[in-house]
Amino acid sequence: MIALLTGRVDSLQDGNCVLDVNGVGYLVHASSRTLAALPAAPALTRLLIETHVREDAIQLYGFADSAERDWFRLLTTVQGVGAKVALSVLSALSPRDLIAAIAAGDKAGLTRAPGVGPRLAVRLVTELRDKVGAMPTSSGSAPAMARPATVADDALSALTNLGYRRPEAQAAIAKVIERLGEDAPLDGVIREGLRELAQRI
Repeated sequence: MIALLTGRVDSLQDGNCVLDVNGVGYLVHASSRTLAALPAAPALTRLLIETHVREDAIQLYGFADSAERDWFRLLTTVQGVGAKVALSVLSALSPRDLIAAIAAGDKAGLTRAPGVGPRLAVRLVTELRDKVGAMPTSSGSAPAMARPATVADDALSALTNLGYRRPEAQAAIAKVIERLGEDAPLDGVIREGLRELAQRI
């Protein structure tokens, strides 16, 4: 199985790219997020790969970072979510936004992804709500001098992406962290933060 490809970008299209690895062109399907992160041809790049083997084809799916690949694997465990729909979800929502939407039960947010209707959105929330706490929000790679993002940072980003004002979201998260502790899981902090905000309305 192919797990990683390092080669030159030969071409970029809607939904896929071709990587030239030592003269062999690999067609790799990817989210719009990963494709946007690729350099222009013919620059050298690297993609993490998920290989799907079917009777009639071998399909390669590429990811710019491990967080997106892990989410792809998790999404495709849900009934009705194939590789194409998983990439559609990852094109519409970043891993951080996915955690926020699932933890908050934001089914409308999930239906922003083409191929995800109301019924499938309910299934995604129901089946993944208990799993998002262990999922990454990003690859974790950051500039050496940058302060690593904390659970509070990620929760604040999630709540502001859901439309809450930053000062109110910060106050709610601070209260939740004080109650649950610094080691509280991200999905728990988001969920409790939403409850705090609901009480203030």
